[in-house]
Amino acid sequence: MPKRLKKLSEEVVLTNQWTTFMHDTYEKPNGEEGDYYYIRYKGNTIIIPVLEDGRVVLTLQHRYLADKQSIEFPGGGIDPHEEDIMESAKRELYEEAGCIATELVKIGVFEPVPGYAQDTSHLFIAHVTEVHNTAPDDTEEFEVLVRRPDEIDRMVMNNEIWHGQTLAAWAIARGHLLKMQPME
Repeated sequence: MPKRLKKLSEEVVLTNQWTTFMHDTYEKPNGEEGDYYYIRYKGNTIIIPVLEDGRVVLTLQHRYLADKQSIEFPGGGIDPHEEDIMESAKRELYEEAGCIATELVKIGVFEPVPGYAQDTSHLFIAHVTEVHNTAPDDTEEFEVLVRRPDEIDRMVMNNEIWHGQTLAAWAIARGHLLKMQPME
């Protein structure tokens, strides 16, 4: 069984509306002390919008830290003081992709980067019946893309999709979509 670190203390270094920066001290199995710095988020939702014809909606947006365009599924942070997970998923789906769904089905939960962040991604498939203009906040701008599942597979293979949460979400959702319809 792998050895565990024993937490000795925990302190908040800095906090803002989205993120808390943490510092813990811990004890190693040999008795030595160490420092662990990490980020704590409030969780997020990722939504895979599926149109009635089986095509999937993605978004194209610029990612500041990578300084390049990123193809992703709609999603974003949960505000635990204002909404529950399902409300967050519906809001993000509309804001980023302009989609309204008749049904959202939660298909998974994963931790995107457990080595340096406490964060939980809640993954949904949305059965979309209406598509409108996007409604992003003042820091966002999206282009909506519609692709067949086989096209998404090619985009992943060609590294056109490089966003980690989108790759993880597609790995989970692809099997669910196979049950819903044959993939080309």
